Amino acid sequence: MTPDQKTYSRIIGTGGYLPERILSNADLERMVDTSDEWILTRTGIRERRIAADYESTCDLAERAAREALARAGVAPETLDLIIVATTTPDLVFPSTACLLQARLGNRSAPAFDIQAVCTGFVYALDVADKYLRTGAAKRALVVGAETMSRILDWSDRGTCVLFGDGAGAVVLEAGEEPGILSTHIHADGTYSDLLMVPAGVSRNTEQWQSGGACLTMQGNSVFRMAVKTLGEIVDETLAANAMRREDVDWLVPHQANIRIIQATADKLGMPMERVVVTVDRHGNTSGASIPLALHEAVKDGRIQVGETVLMEAFGGGFTWGSVLLKWS
Repeated sequence: MTPDQKTYSRIIGTGGYLPERILSNADLERMVDTSDEWILTRTGIRERRIAADYESTCDLAERAAREALARAGVAPETLDLIIVATTTPDLVFPSTACLLQARLGNRSAPAFDIQAVCTGFVYALDVADKYLRTGAAKRALVVGAETMSRILDWSDRGTCVLFGDGAGAVVLEAGEEPGILSTHIHADGTYSDLLMVPAGVSRNTEQWQSGGACLTMQGNSVFRMAVKTLGEIVDETLAANAMRREDVDWLVPHQANIRIIQATADKLGMPMERVVVTVDRHGNTSGASIPLALHEAVKDGRIQVGETVLMEAFGGGFTWGSVLLKWS
């Protein structure tokens, strides 16, 4: 590569894994005061997957990672970087990325977790992209994996109906051919109390140790902030690339709520046929939702070489961000 040639990172393989157990809205009707109509109307969710008791976040991550590596045609030992985006790690430490690295048989690449909740995969892609663009790495594995069912209060009908478990993964490689065009990430911690798990290993530890540390959410406030910030990130991404709304071929959004997804599509002037939607079958899998949706659309042939893809997410923190790429 000559000095004036630009280095890009591009996705060369995708993978995904969903646990076998399906929890439908009808099942939830027998568990909590809710209804299929209420859930479907407000969220677009019909069912979600729940990890088995013996399955950990790393188990899900490994299944997705191995598929992504196989589809990319690369061996785990050739990876220069491993990042796992997760809110529900196996352990406090070591990181889930280190646990995954050991299972894959890679003995030297830096491996670490990123915690940005539902925006975690976008944050992880941002970091990996910079490693590859600067030459610090040539090949990276980025995984979004969650067992959100482990931090839910199953008596809280406002939150337990929303989330599911799963993992998605991508393999990235550096090269001259454009792939990721730009990444944009933000956070505003002043809104942290609107969506959080209010206990941990150094704060409200009694609640943590008793097993009572569960996700809490002020749904209406979160919805308003999500729609606002995702609209802004669309404008920022397009402006940074001197693109028009019609230049985007596919929207692969975080799968939190169908109404939020529709609002972002409206912002782009994009028909829902060009939006990858999995929330109806997966629920909100937090950091795993974008790579799972991307994998599905790549695997079934919807996303084609040369098309422009916008991924965007919003999550607790608050965090939000986007990735714009040319599929190659």
